[in-house]
Amino acid sequence: MIDAVVFDLDGVILDSEQLWDEVREQLARERGGRWSDRAQADMMGMSSTEWSRYMHDVVGLCESPQEINREVVRRMLERYTERLPLIDGAVDAVRRIAARWPLGLASSSNRELIDRALELSGLAPLFRATVSSEEVARGKPAPDVYLEAARRLGVAATDCAAVEDSANGIRSAQAAGTRVIAIPNSRYPPDEEALAAADVVLRSLRELTPDVVEGDTFEAER
Repeated sequence: MIDAVVFDLDGVILDSEQLWDEVREQLARERGGRWSDRAQADMMGMSSTEWSRYMHDVVGLCESPQEINREVVRRMLERYTERLPLIDGAVDAVRRIAARWPLGLASSSNRELIDRALELSGLAPLFRATVSSEEVARGKPAPDVYLEAARRLGVAATDCAAVEDSANGIRSAQAAGTRVIAIPNSRYPPDEEALAAADVVLRSLRELTPDVVEGDTFEAER
């Protein structure tokens, strides 16, 4: 029995992973950091506290993590205001699922970015609870953000379904005990081990239906 559905934001509702990559790489190169192909993969799912520390310690920016965080968020907000990168079918999928269940959002994005994205997309009224990983002790792949989303929704995490795209997100939702519906990110696909941990793997949001959420259809089941 599913009592609520919790969406990820980046890579599920927004095609924003590449934007994060571009903004952080540009900042690193402007400030003399040591950017590598591995940096984006390492930071996917990290909370703002974690990735800004990574930018300082590993990428080598001399500014404090707090300053790095502020500048990256400022640039991301500018990008969202210019054009919100909604994934095709995202708004319809969220509305379709919201017609059946209360919705939560469990995101690694900063609070300001979550609020701006939901406001610009018109989806804010459909989410009863939203959680940024900066509001919990650990980012993904730890389960904290999903556990907190379930708590704010007033349901058990084990009675939730999660919609995720990344390896760290899938592992986070699985660790929280939710039913995991994976829609792999095409640019940064999760590894096979992470995909094997999902209960369902879909090709796109168009396949996300109430029957899939409840497990009444087995076409896409692992």
